[in-house]
Amino acid sequence: MTLPGFVMLLCILGAQATMDLRNAAAMAAGLCNTKPTDVVFIIDSSRSVRPSEFEQVKVFLTKVIDGLNVGPDATRVGVVNYASRVKNEVSLKSHKTKAALVKAVSKIEPLSTGTMTGLAIQFAMNVAFSEAEGARKSPDISKVAIIVTDGRPQDNIRDIAARAREAGIEIFATGVGRVDMTTLRQMASEPLEDHVDYVESYSLIEKLTKKFQEAFCGCVGHLCATGDHDCEHICISTPGSFKCACREGYTLQGDGRSCSACSNAAIDVVFLIDGSKSVRPENFELVKKWINLIIDKLDVSETNTHVGLVQYSSTVKQEFPLGRYNNKKALKEAVKKMDYMERGTMTGQAISFLVDNSFTPNQGARPGVAKVGIVFTDGRSQDFIGDAAKKAKENGFKMYAVGVGNAVEDELKEIASEPVTDHYFYTADFKTMNQIAKKLQINVCQEEDPCECNSIVKFQKKVEEALQALTKKYILSCVRVKNLLYTNFCFAQYQY
Repeated sequence: MTLPGFVMLLCILGAQATMDLRNAAAMAAGLCNTKPTDVVFIIDSSRSVRPSEFEQVKVFLTKVIDGLNVGPDATRVGVVNYASRVKNEVSLKSHKTKAALVKAVSKIEPLSTGTMTGLAIQFAMNVAFSEAEGARKSPDISKVAIIVTDGRPQDNIRDIAARAREAGIEIFATGVGRVDMTTLRQMASEPLEDHVDYVESYSLIEKLTKKFQEAFCGCVGHLCATGDHDCEHICISTPGSFKCACREGYTLQGDGRSCSACSNAAIDVVFLIDGSKSVRPENFELVKKWINLIIDKLDVSETNTHVGLVQYSSTVKQEFPLGRYNNKKALKEAVKKMDYMERGTMTGQAISFLVDNSFTPNQGARPGVAKVGIVFTDGRSQDFIGDAAKKAKENGFKMYAVGVGNAVEDELKEIASEPVTDHYFYTADFKTMNQIAKKLQINVCQEEDPCECNSIVKFQKKVEEALQALTKKYILSCVRVKNLLYTNFCFAQYQY
């Protein structure tokens, strides 16, 4: 192949590659077209929200607004502030520019009294979304309410929220910290998995920014075509959104974007389950269902994934060792038969048992096979967990920490492997544990063959040398191509 022909081949490869972050940057800069929408933020500023946390809520609002096409004929934004009373801080007709809107948000002060969420929804329906306050009656204009709260309402919200939804208002319910998850679900529109969000603290609320920007962004439906999707292999367009898929032989990972060829690797997985009295019998049944949801995602067989189960409270009980059940049906039936222990919460003692017993050959562990521990708890440990957690990770075990209700975030992080954000999960309510089952992706890969990597690096160097030789005859315009070692491929235009 001639050198110009080789460059042309590279151009074809470059044309097929994703242009990284092109539309993401456009969205961040507010350049993405948003469908005309009337958006009202309903923000809880009750006394449980500290002043510094309320500032973080305002930052969240500002960042969502930054991604919208704000204007009289585009997206209009209002803000309702509530505690024991309700205050219309920004009406839909108040500000016609993004700058003015952001400035108005920055001046909002917390009310610092009770939590009358129902009253706030009623106010939004009757006042904030009224024509007098700037709402538009056209059927082409969507009405969206985004509620941010951190507590349990002191009034009735079920009936009021239902009337708001019947009036055509789409409700997103965002909960923070010790929020009551049941009331979030009562407020939100269907499907609940798209309209109910939870973050552990106000410091994490900004991570929801992109979700809301994309919810209002008119170009979302074309993300597969435009390249702003981050799918490693295949992007599939869906109405108003997209989903990722993988080529044959690969498995989609927990982030919903990346693919792995090593999902069928042999793994020893042990669940370490808190059976203390604070869990309660009805919730313990939900925990067993949660375990089986994760088992459904594993490749359980004689040669691939083996699963063991340990329950703990004031003492530790091995329910069954690794390798006893080598098919999903028998394994799930064994989980269903686990009896609830009750009593205390000795998490440190349980992790020590995992290290000293569960992952030993005489308990079914296989030499040379990756070891994964999944620790579930709903409260503070009554003993010290630091030494046991450290030993587990020093032994090379990949540790996941899952907390519900009164679980302590610092303890979960101490148990979890690095990177901690990928290995610990928390939800306030046992009924939402299935969401963690969807996110928790057990994936242990063998290290890459260094020879293969070196071959690619050598090829990359040869390409770069060849391109350097073209600089006198060609005008080169370089683009960064994703998922191929971030090689700088170049489009070339011949100089006559």
